[in-house]
Amino acid sequence: MRTAALVGNPNAGKSALFNALTGARQKIANYPGVTVERKAGRLVLPTGEAIELTDLPGSYGLHATSPDEEVTRRVILGELPGEPAPQVLVVVLDASNLEQHLVFAQEVIALGRPTVVALNMIDLAERDGLVIEPAALQEALGVPVIPTVAVRRRGLNELAAAIAEAEKRKAEHHRPHTTLTERRVTAHAIAEAAIVSETSRHRLHAKLDRLFLHPWAGPLILFALLFVVFQAVFSWATPFADALEAAIGWVTEQVRAAMPEGLARDLITDGILSGVGSVVVFLPQIVILFFFILAMEASGYMARAAFLMDRLMAHVGLSGRSFIPLLSSFACAIPGIMATRSITDPKDRLTTILIAPLMTCSARLPVYAVIIAAFIPNRSVLGPVGLQGLVLLGLYVFGIIAAMIVALVLRRSVTKGAASGFIMELPKYQMPRLKDLMIGLFQRAWIFLRRAGTIIFTVTVVLWLLLNFPRAGEGQNQVDASIAGRIANGLAVVVEPIGFNRDIALSLIPAMAAREVAVSSLATSYAVGAADEEAQAMQLGERLKADWSLATALAFLAWFVFAPQCMSTIAVTRRETNGWKWPGFMLAYLFGLAYLFAGLTYWMAVWFGLG
Repeated sequence: MRTAALVGNPNAGKSALFNALTGARQKIANYPGVTVERKAGRLVLPTGEAIELTDLPGSYGLHATSPDEEVTRRVILGELPGEPAPQVLVVVLDASNLEQHLVFAQEVIALGRPTVVALNMIDLAERDGLVIEPAALQEALGVPVIPTVAVRRRGLNELAAAIAEAEKRKAEHHRPHTTLTERRVTAHAIAEAAIVSETSRHRLHAKLDRLFLHPWAGPLILFALLFVVFQAVFSWATPFADALEAAIGWVTEQVRAAMPEGLARDLITDGILSGVGSVVVFLPQIVILFFFILAMEASGYMARAAFLMDRLMAHVGLSGRSFIPLLSSFACAIPGIMATRSITDPKDRLTTILIAPLMTCSARLPVYAVIIAAFIPNRSVLGPVGLQGLVLLGLYVFGIIAAMIVALVLRRSVTKGAASGFIMELPKYQMPRLKDLMIGLFQRAWIFLRRAGTIIFTVTVVLWLLLNFPRAGEGQNQVDASIAGRIANGLAVVVEPIGFNRDIALSLIPAMAAREVAVSSLATSYAVGAADEEAQAMQLGERLKADWSLATALAFLAWFVFAPQCMSTIAVTRRETNGWKWPGFMLAYLFGLAYLFAGLTYWMAVWFGLG
């Protein structure tokens, strides 16, 4: 089977083009000896021949500065063991940012190998008022240039035909290797030779950048957007969350009415419905949060936010390149840690991995939401601004500040080294496509519900069993008699100084599987320990408000800002750092900070009379 490879700068649309060309005929694995993923698939050419197409990691040049770029360089040059050099190179260019992408394209073409250029995202270039002549570009480069729109499957047949003929065609003029400066000058000349022009719309984008990237106005706009997001998470989600909560309560009552008393009924009502249901009700808040995140990414604003954050992150020894992985960690630390592969400096990358769990991931949102709803009054401050949304925003900001402080300490101690520079490509502004937003929201909702139906369900049932056996004797509380209760009694001695009771101690253990399990654990514990059906029917927030002091609630929030209660994150850290040294360090320092700040929060709250 012949081989071909897609190469190009990051954000050129290579992955979209790869998916469009190969469809479901793909396989993903790691390159031997490294953590960089190898994506390969079968491409059927117009001749009927099938070839293997590889999607190489994005690169800015053959002079590698990151693990991803090193793999791309070695594959192109045939230096990777067990990975022969591809017979055809397909250089993917972003038509809307042509001059920048031509710098790397020249370096690839200069190798003298069979090469085809895919002028991708030509529709966005046209929308922005950029007029490009593919024939003129082909003449200037000396290799076939095929306009494509991967997401709309435009130009795919023509590209496949050009790949099929690439080895039969000799380069029209072979250029020797040149310096980076010479390639940049040539890229400008080639862009001019292609009749690249701009209109008022393109100039409008430049004006927007002058506003959004302004050193003073830019950060204020970013903070204002975040403020709106967290206000919406509470205010918009409330009616939907109330409806879900009412529906789960109705189902619980129907089960109680339809089934006779016994362990089977208690398992369904106190275990599954109370435990899993207490997490599912936060689905609307998860969806609203990701709606804003996906919209900012699709519009091109998120890259501007990374640029703005570069100045702040430079003060703690990092660069804006760390911002995208950290931002991804707001969804989940796992993809955030994996995204650090694009960071060139190994000390920068390790520091970013170690602080990624401090970003407030979506699994923390149910924990924050149930505590805030129970203990923070739902009232407005300063007009329409809600107090609950302000507290939620404060927790996110607290996590970010903590991450920056930890990064500063790490960069001056265990990951000491010079700060690296930061170059990034800013995508064009565009209106998010509703279809793409809906697909993204569906995927996030499905991931959340799948966790509720697998991890959370399993842990909840196991916890219910541990809470119900052995059965309590006459006059004895069931939780006191249970296996789980005895385990919690031992742990409670350790966490009592920071204001945690036995129920909290019990919730911390299963929450190691996933942070949101803490909510279902509390709901299950209170349902099992309830004295009667009326107490069992109480909502979790009502029970917490009745049993906890405000000082305890605040300490619980502080604990979850820091605690690394997610074994999947620890596992991916071990994989990305090739050992247990740094995952062990991560566990130790995060649990230490969680205990310290939970204790400080509790005793300060008690001192202020909130205990």
